[in-house]
Amino acid sequence: MGIPLPEEFRARVRDILAGRITPVAARDAATVIVLRDDPLEVYLLRRKATMAFAAGAYVFPGGSVDPRDADRAVAWAGPSPAEWGELLRAEEGTARGLVCAAVRETFEESGVLLAGPTEDTIVADTTGWDAEREALIDRSLSFVDFLDDKGLVLRSDLLKPWGHWITPEIEYRRYDTRFFVAALPYGQRTRDVGGEADSVAWMRPQQALDLAKSHEISVMMPTFHTLTEMAGFDTIAGVFANDREIVTIMPQVVEVDGEMRLEVAR
Repeated sequence: MGIPLPEEFRARVRDILAGRITPVAARDAATVIVLRDDPLEVYLLRRKATMAFAAGAYVFPGGSVDPRDADRAVAWAGPSPAEWGELLRAEEGTARGLVCAAVRETFEESGVLLAGPTEDTIVADTTGWDAEREALIDRSLSFVDFLDDKGLVLRSDLLKPWGHWITPEIEYRRYDTRFFVAALPYGQRTRDVGGEADSVAWMRPQQALDLAKSHEISVMMPTFHTLTEMAGFDTIAGVFANDREIVTIMPQVVEVDGEMRLEVAR
């Protein structure tokens, strides 16, 4: 069905189609669908109304890649950046940055940390690390230095690639976003709201969809699409057992009977 395009975008669409405006380059970004079981729930944040992008929308933890995320000094366990490059169809350095950004952003925005003292252990509790989270958020601390200071290694094996969405060319801010899924580690719990969010919630995927359909919450197209996929599973094990092909999706503008709409195009 698509989404009707706001009036303010219509002139921009025509300018882009006519070649009068060059679309903004999309920045690499990572998003993580954090899951917990019994029943299966997803962790969602509501972005502050003052944000320039997706203000007031409910989203999964995530954000842009920090150039330092691609640092080869990041302590790493699990599939290598080269292996992730094959999974994500990206260069090794880009894949390293995306996976690191996924882990970093998840910690910044939820307090959930996919890292451990060794390659087969995981941090049981991140209580008391709020100062480090704030330093990561304001970029005064790099993730590689944070891991080094805590004696931790990033656990890339705790992530599963899930999707690839690119912001439509008509937007003023654009992101080339890889979606991952991860289970809430045993013993950890989500922390206080920080960064770009003003509210958080655990919801069953269908519950979030129903709230979005009734306009009680706002979600973007990639979030709605992903929630629809998650609603088809009962457990985290089912999500991780799903053998899926990662398809790149960039919504496109179509005009039908004089009305411009944003449609999913693959």
